[in-house]
Amino acid sequence: MADTDTAAAGDFAEFVSHEEFRAGLAAGRFRVVVNPKLARRYVAQRLLLIVVVTPIIGVGLALALTGRTWPGALLVAAGVLLNRVVMWQAPRILLHMAQRDGAVYGFATEHGVMEVRRAQDR
Repeated sequence: MADTDTAAAGDFAEFVSHEEFRAGLAAGRFRVVVNPKLARRYVAQRLLLIVVVTPIIGVGLALALTGRTWPGALLVAAGVLLNRVVMWQAPRILLHMAQRDGAVYGFATEHGVMEVRRAQDR
């Protein structure tokens, strides 16, 4: 059991500073594993997605109910589409945010949203 613990421990970077992460990721020294479910939740909260999407959909519904059907439908579709695209691209958005902001990187690595692994030489 000690051998598997050692092998597993060698796979993960024990502590990687944000600066080392930024430089090492571009150079291919690290492999990043993102939990998509946690990334969706974190990105939606961090970008205040509900605060942006809800008024867009609400205004679209109001327009549709007042007789401006097409502009209303377009706004509702835009709000729903924006939400879907952000949720679908959440792991990539998280990686982009983590490369640029040390606070995002720290939170994501500490809370299991993102794992940083050393790249294996093959």
